[in-house]
Amino acid sequence: MKTASIYQDLEFSENKPAIKVLLETDFTKEIRILLNKGQEMKEHQTPYPIVVELVSGAIIFGVEGKEYDIEKGGLLTLAGGIPHHLIAKEESIVRLTLSKSDSSARVEDVAKK
Repeated sequence: MKTASIYQDLEFSENKPAIKVLLETDFTKEIRILLNKGQEMKEHQTPYPIVVELVSGAIIFGVEGKEYDIEKGGLLTLAGGIPHHLIAKEESIVRLTLSKSDSSARVEDVAKK
C-alpha cells in the first residue's frame, strides 16, 4: 500500500504552477498542481486519457474552443490527443491522474511555458 496527502507541503510558486508527483501506482501517476490566481497552463495535449479533479479553488478549463468553469469538487476526464488549457480563477489545488505510460516531466514542461 502507498499513501499520500494532497494537502501536505503546499508550496505555491509565484512564477508558475507548482507540480508534484504524489503517488505512482502500477497503472497511474497521481499529480498535484498548485496554481495561484491568474496562473495558467497553456494549451497542450497528452497522448493518453487524463482525469482532472479540482480539490479546491476555481479554474477555467478550455477544450475544443470552449471554456468551462470548474468549481471545488469538479471532476472531468479527457481523451488523449485533445488540446486543452487551464487558468486559475483563484488559488487552486488540482489533482491530475495520468496513465503510467505518460511522463510527469511533460506536465512540468507545460507549467514552465
